[in-house]
Amino acid sequence: MLLDELVRTTQAVTSTRSRLAKVEALADLLRRLEPGDIPTVVGLLTARPRQGRVGVGWRGMSAAMGEPATEPGLTVSDLDAALDRLLAAGGAGSAAERASTLRGLTAAATEGEQAFIAGVLLGELRTGALEGVLTDAVARAADKPVDAVRRAAMLSGDLGGTALLAITGTAAQLDAVGLVVGRPVLPMLAATAASTSEALEVTGEASVEYKLDGARIQVHRLGGNVRIFTRTLAEVTHRLPEVVEVVRGLPVQDVILDGETLTLDEDGGPRPFQETMSRFGADAARTAVLHPWFFDVLHLDGRDLLDEPLSTRLGLLGRIAPDYRIPGEITADAAVAERVSREALAAGHEGVVVKAVGSAYAAGRRGSNWIKVKPVLTYDLVVLACEWGSGRRAGLLSNVHLGALDPAGEFGEPGGYVMVGKTFKGLTDALLRWQTETFQELEVRRTAGTVWVEPVTVVEIAIDGVQQSSRYPGGIALRFARVKRYRDDKTAAEADTIQTLRGLLVPGGARA
Repeated sequence: MLLDELVRTTQAVTSTRSRLAKVEALADLLRRLEPGDIPTVVGLLTARPRQGRVGVGWRGMSAAMGEPATEPGLTVSDLDAALDRLLAAGGAGSAAERASTLRGLTAAATEGEQAFIAGVLLGELRTGALEGVLTDAVARAADKPVDAVRRAAMLSGDLGGTALLAITGTAAQLDAVGLVVGRPVLPMLAATAASTSEALEVTGEASVEYKLDGARIQVHRLGGNVRIFTRTLAEVTHRLPEVVEVVRGLPVQDVILDGETLTLDEDGGPRPFQETMSRFGADAARTAVLHPWFFDVLHLDGRDLLDEPLSTRLGLLGRIAPDYRIPGEITADAAVAERVSREALAAGHEGVVVKAVGSAYAAGRRGSNWIKVKPVLTYDLVVLACEWGSGRRAGLLSNVHLGALDPAGEFGEPGGYVMVGKTFKGLTDALLRWQTETFQELEVRRTAGTVWVEPVTVVEIAIDGVQQSSRYPGGIALRFARVKRYRDDKTAAEADTIQTLRGLLVPGGARA
């Protein structure tokens, strides 16, 4: 299949708000694929190619972009093969080899294909083809029950492989997909609420547990063999020997555990998230120890527990791993839930997760049975630039570049602004139209995709925190930034400072 067909489908999906229309467009694409291309295309649509991350960053992608091809000629197989070459490149001369592969790929791509390839490689493909929509499309294309497709995908942890099985296999083969110790499953996700009392109104009696600012892990033990996976199902066993040792010491034969791991300071408190991620991703010498905390058990010694109530699963978890269970209390009392939340925050954690005690483990899904409650951090930042949108946002200025005030000139000119991130989230249609008109009036220069503006507009941004980053001159990047509102009551000189944001890197540091 030509890559152009895939790109045109993603453009159609992006341009509509109708879930039904999205599903039908994707299902039509899936029906036209050769079987061998199905897993590849599903991976591309979700910006998770089968090769995983191939080490291409924003700078490398930008450097490779040249004049686009005038006519489509690339196939899905061509892109897949290029990703294979990028993944395989290593050793002396690999940088030049990778750059050559990228330049050759983008030179053969049309403008739309170039944007699609960049989105896939940078993990920034915004097509509206979320996995739930794509799962529905697989069921439609295969003429199989969507619940059967969804369960097979979550238990296999592989939507591409599930799509191939659903479309080319039988209903019995699809139903036969089950939980296997050693094969990761998609993690259950949580919704959000503004308060513990609001969450309890939804869940009823619940386990109110600390929300740690760590790295999600899923640990499988089969006899003496332990394997550890991330929330994206990448295997990281070799990086976490201390977690392997803990799980080997548990009084079980076979088990699947869900939890978090994080680094601790000398007093047993949590270290900043970036330190955990730095240690979590280290293949080299390890100076920080990662401590595992578990909050669920999905399988125990031959017994699948996905469909058991949370109360049962927690009872078993407390029996096999009492020293490694995340702190929390079971309650239906809003006052107790709020107390647990305060204790979690006082201990340096993010907040709490409120979990209905009667709920099953809905792998791969975000529902109302798990609800996270975290204090929202908001900061007033300055708009430095804005990127043109695509798809439904084509012709509108969308992705906002955000800067923090640097009054002392620690990272640039005194009184200037230091870029700390971007966001396109939280923008209503009205705000998009306002941005497009306002920022063009404030324009000082532009590139092909970006309008740079006078730094005079203040925007209130909600974030989950910051993390260390070499991408921006201030050494930090915002985590999960989203627009709350524009502040016409504030001047840019009243914006929050880069020093305030950097204070969030320190436990107990600055807060809004």
